[in-house]
Amino acid sequence: MKNVKLSLIYTLLILFLLASCNKDEAIQVSPPENELNLPETLYDYATITLPGHLTNNVLLGPGQNAASDNDNTPAANPTTNEGATLGRVLFYDKKLSANGAISCASCHNQERGFSDNATLSSGFEGGLTRRHSMSLINARWYGRGRFFWDERAATLESQVLMPFQDPVEMGMTLDEVISTVQAQSYYPPLFEDAFGTSEINSGRIAQALAQFVRSIVSVNSKYDEGRQQVNIPTNDFPNFTESENNGKRLFFLPVNLGGGGCIGCHSTEAFINPDNGTTNNGLDASSTDDLGVFEAINNPAFLGTFKVPSLKSIALTAPYMHDGRFNTLEEVIEHYNSGIQNHPNLGDALKGGNGQPVQLNLTEQEKTDLVNFLKTLTDENISNDVKFSDPFK
Repeated sequence: MKNVKLSLIYTLLILFLLASCNKDEAIQVSPPENELNLPETLYDYATITLPGHLTNNVLLGPGQNAASDNDNTPAANPTTNEGATLGRVLFYDKKLSANGAISCASCHNQERGFSDNATLSSGFEGGLTRRHSMSLINARWYGRGRFFWDERAATLESQVLMPFQDPVEMGMTLDEVISTVQAQSYYPPLFEDAFGTSEINSGRIAQALAQFVRSIVSVNSKYDEGRQQVNIPTNDFPNFTESENNGKRLFFLPVNLGGGGCIGCHSTEAFINPDNGTTNNGLDASSTDDLGVFEAINNPAFLGTFKVPSLKSIALTAPYMHDGRFNTLEEVIEHYNSGIQNHPNLGDALKGGNGQPVQLNLTEQEKTDLVNFLKTLTDENISNDVKFSDPFK
């Protein structure tokens, strides 16, 4: 009985002390960890219905083939719904940076075509990246399979691990990434679903991230809708304005036929150069501070050349070029119209018959038409699809 009385006294004392606390102190609790917002039925990443113009080529000239012929998916890492779901979580998880401030998505924003609106992206401590953040759209159709502006990553599976280890971007070691992933309760079941066991290692992290990135394929732009209604891309699209159709002709036609020859570098109807995917586009007459692909591949032919990204959703990914020097599409068009510099490695598609930089001499209306066409490449579905969004929200 004595013990019961003491217990009752202690209970009343605790209640009295709690009542004496101010309201804020009484209800203060530690915030819970971010919870994942994943669907019970997984989103479909593995099955992408490709329109015919991405599987059958009608374009003539070097470098032109069907986009799907350039799929860089390795046989050992096919995209699955489970693997890409895990990749999505890893892509958005800020815990995988040194101070929990940065994720892959911080520099590759869904609403901005998986690019960044900053000229240079901010790392985990506010430091700036060396180059502008490249869009991830249609990375799957880059047959050459190398990544970053300078192509220093031989595969996408190699590329996705490098930002974690970059001292400016995320500031981690691979061992720290692995241990951080292992410490989160939500990861083991995701790894088990994706790979059959809950084992967590860098190879599996790379595979899952690569699967997610390869699933970001553009098939729903205004261009794609119009293209499915005609046999060849130079025909007028019924859903295009006169200006958009004129811009499309300028994009596809070679310079000697009155066009801009843009398709020569942004080839295939995925608008990405799949095989000879690096070029010098005459931004400067010489290369000094940034040597481009030459820094990764010691061949003089690569001096001052850079990887050619897809133009899908290009209107969302400003600023432009590897150093973000152009703020608008109008500035980009003017560069190709009148500003190409005679770099020793200038791409052949940008040279005239005399070997000098081409001068397009476009009218103001033609420049406007080209910009209007480029805007038809925007894929709003990618920008808004929940399966590509932040699962921690």
